[in-house]
Amino acid sequence: MSSTPSLTLYTVGTPNGQKASIALEELGLPYKTHKIEFSKNEQKEEWFLRINPNGRIPALVDNGRGDFPVMESGAILLYLAEHYDPNHLLLAKDANKRSEAIQWLMWQMGGLGPMQGQANHFFRYAPEKIPYGIKRYQDETKRLYSVMERALSDDRDYLVGDYSLADIACFGWVAAHNWAGVGLEEFPKVDAWLHRVAQRPAVRKGMDVPDKNDLIDRDFAVDKDADKKAAEASKWIMDSLKK
Repeated sequence: MSSTPSLTLYTVGTPNGQKASIALEELGLPYKTHKIEFSKNEQKEEWFLRINPNGRIPALVDNGRGDFPVMESGAILLYLAEHYDPNHLLLAKDANKRSEAIQWLMWQMGGLGPMQGQANHFFRYAPEKIPYGIKRYQDETKRLYSVMERALSDDRDYLVGDYSLADIACFGWVAAHNWAGVGLEEFPKVDAWLHRVAQRPAVRKGMDVPDKNDLIDRDFAVDKDADKKAAEASKWIMDSLKK
């Protein structure tokens, strides 16, 4: 385990970015934050591509370990667990519990994130409304929520029993369910889990990186400026596709 961390997080306040900042806060690690300006396509600049060749956030640089760069939010969670989690908060010491948490992390990275991300795109950002695309990805997001509902129905407070990186990985996405046009009425266990995780002080702190985020205080409702924010985001998303 590394004992004197010196970390820099390159991020934006998205579900994937929030994974990294929440994990850092949960572990009580000191870190610097660099907000990436999507509207200026900063993530495509050469200096950032040397950190993350994929040109996406979040990215972490471990300045205390030779400026070692880590790309991909799930990989960042695993890296922090390996090097900076002596108390096994993110990943349990028990091999089976570790495996369970990693399985949920892979599930989120390969399923929940991509599918809900597409629901976000077609529901909020696409330049034309395509009903098939909206329904396709909203329905798949609901199916994935039903998987969580089933897991949480075994009298579990968290996805693998104890709090872990599995919950951190999924939280930001489920917190943004209304942005994707998906309600939680069908998923009472997921809704209870969401509010339970949201009460953790480190989660609240991590959600405020790099900017203040009042999503928890709004009880996960879409704010009054949603249409304006979606239009602004849609513009730079479309512009970035041209470059």
